[in-house]
Amino acid sequence: MSETSRFGLTAQGGHTAFLDCVDLMRSHPDLEIHVNSRNPCDLLHSHSWGPFYVSKGFAYRSRRILTVHALPETAEGALPLMGPATRPIVRAYMRAIYNFADLVIAVAPASVPSLRALGVHSRIEVVPNALRNERFFPSSEHRRQGRALLEIPDERPVVIGVGQLQPRKGISDFVETALRLPNTQFIWIGGRPFGLASAGIFELRRLKTRPPGNVRFAGPFDLSQMPSIYNAADCLLFPSFQENCPYAPMEAASCGLPVIFRDLPEYKLLYSSDYIAGSNVQGFTGLLRHILGSSSHRDLLSQASLRLAARFRPARFIESVAQIYDQLACETVAAR
Repeated sequence: MSETSRFGLTAQGGHTAFLDCVDLMRSHPDLEIHVNSRNPCDLLHSHSWGPFYVSKGFAYRSRRILTVHALPETAEGALPLMGPATRPIVRAYMRAIYNFADLVIAVAPASVPSLRALGVHSRIEVVPNALRNERFFPSSEHRRQGRALLEIPDERPVVIGVGQLQPRKGISDFVETALRLPNTQFIWIGGRPFGLASAGIFELRRLKTRPPGNVRFAGPFDLSQMPSIYNAADCLLFPSFQENCPYAPMEAASCGLPVIFRDLPEYKLLYSSDYIAGSNVQGFTGLLRHILGSSSHRDLLSQASLRLAARFRPARFIESVAQIYDQLACETVAAR
């Protein structure tokens, strides 16, 4: 189940994770999956942590699974009311919700210590998000379609950023990097799923109202269009200050796009293969100049991206989640 689906909050990675989980687990021959159903089931697996999950969860004692896409650090950069007065309330709510689950799925290894520090005592298993490689792949036809969608009239170099419009995503650094590369088109893909309640709303409005000449905010696109959007670009700049297991870099990498990350410790735990990262605007600018100025270097990084994406194939995800379902169901039956 997921509130993102029930209430239309679809322009975010948590919703993509929910859709992929449903599709992939339905492919398992021993499972029957119901979505936001009123019918009784053996287990309840939620990808959201709002009141809908709580109301449904009371009927599933010892059988509740929650995939955690939001940590306190995530809320800090997304919710505008996070301050000294409200921070303890939000943290207390998160702690209660996550302990309400009998088993918590963390989508990244770095999430585990954060959850324990929050006071989560539920059992935790780490299962990274799955990548739908049959959807995201290099394609010259997708590149043509994507450049038409983004209204790019020629083969000028394009750098994209993908994510919700909130300060945590590093949008100010994205714009500042664009100022240093005036001959490159920078396009940010994503909207504000929380509307006027989004964090940093006034700064984001300023950036959108008066962007540099080579920066555009294209808004959100449907998930079905994203393979074309990624293929249309020459590089993904992902300057987010905090992430768990983000979808955008994996999707871009699966399309053969070089990806520039911010140098964060959580990526060192999540990605075992090589990836490129910068610490600040100066670092991002230098890396982009090298990528956009050398086709051979870009080709090498494109192959590295494909190797990185291969680590998140669906088969491993299906096996891990099915094992969790089986263990929790068997433990529940044995306890009766």
